[in-house]
Amino acid sequence: MIWILVVVFVLGLVLRFPIAFALGLSCLVYVLFAGIPLIIIPMKMYSGIDVFVLLSVPGFIMAGNLMNHGGLTEKIITFCNHLLGHVRGGLSLVNIGASMLFAGISGTAISDTASMGSVMIPAMKKEGYDSGFSCAVTAASSTVGPIIPPSVPMIIAATLSGLSVGKLFLAGALPGLMLGVGLMFVAYFISKKRKYPKHKKSGFKQIALGFVDTFWSLLMTFIILYGIIGGIFTPTEASIVAVMYALVIGKFVYKKLNFKNIQVVVLDSMKTSASLMILVGFANLFGYILITEQIPQSISSEILGFTTNKYMVLLLINMLLIVVGTFMETIAALLILFPILLKVALAVDVDPIHFAVIAVLNLIIGLTTPPVGVCLFVASSIGKIPIGEVSKAGFPFLLVSLLVLILVTLFPVLSLWLPNLFMD
Repeated sequence: MIWILVVVFVLGLVLRFPIAFALGLSCLVYVLFAGIPLIIIPMKMYSGIDVFVLLSVPGFIMAGNLMNHGGLTEKIITFCNHLLGHVRGGLSLVNIGASMLFAGISGTAISDTASMGSVMIPAMKKEGYDSGFSCAVTAASSTVGPIIPPSVPMIIAATLSGLSVGKLFLAGALPGLMLGVGLMFVAYFISKKRKYPKHKKSGFKQIALGFVDTFWSLLMTFIILYGIIGGIFTPTEASIVAVMYALVIGKFVYKKLNFKNIQVVVLDSMKTSASLMILVGFANLFGYILITEQIPQSISSEILGFTTNKYMVLLLINMLLIVVGTFMETIAALLILFPILLKVALAVDVDPIHFAVIAVLNLIIGLTTPPVGVCLFVASSIGKIPIGEVSKAGFPFLLVSLLVLILVTLFPVLSLWLPNLFMD
């Protein structure tokens, strides 16, 4: 019976149905063919979203939207320009640096590509950067946010596994920093080779004033992390603090928020949150069917039957997740595959915190992997160029991302050092 589920799901993806609809339709067809009472659908959907930690997701999504509309993101970009604009290809470094500071609060790499790309791609093209390079940098830089805390994919991974959100946030910090620095190195090397423009160096006074102007934007991430790690508030409470903070700063400090755009923010956040929760609900139903058909046990047996070497198992999982991440959005892939593959990783003594970082890193790299990486499509649509051109320009960035993935996979200390230091 499992073939019915798989065929309908793949057919939905081929026909470009939204992931949630493809999952829901495949589950419905399976339930009808298997003769299972339809009441199981709302029951499993509700149990999937009835998780306290998931309450933080709408909060962080709304906080990211308030940052965009309230001028906080703009201040971050300006500050990065003061710091890095004088370097050859400085605007590409600003693109990456701003994504690191923005830290994925908007929700996912795809939304980061859209929000940053709408500002940075036209600006880079105007200053003489190649369209392909501008789009490739934006797509690659958007993958840094979901690793550096606070991170919505990490919250999803914690929900699925029962791991500490604070530990997962800390575990992603160093790999995220490595990824961002690596992308900056590639961007600088290419910019120097192609003689891309650079700005006049900002003086100390300009940098200091820029920092003061950006201070309130930067403080938001610090408050969230310190609050969660220090045990002052839960991730759910942190998301509400983030919303209130972004609202106050955007309204009374930067004075960019008004009643009209707050309405837009609330509506957009509701739409995004609702679609995400529907996705979580259908994914839980999908997972229930997989467990009923004993698919996790079969996958685990196949992998462990092939090899029980820890690093060979991780290599196979890495290959699978990168391919899946190329075709599927990060959170959807996590919801379906993470619980299954976590059991395999635990069977070969991989630390669950370490594996969560590997899984998220894999899936976000998949978003920039040709030929159908979703972030590549978003960037190419903003830059109005063929996706093939973006894919070609993004190949050096993809190689660096894969190198970081290999290092994180081989050396668990890169993801476990900070959680062990601060939370044990």
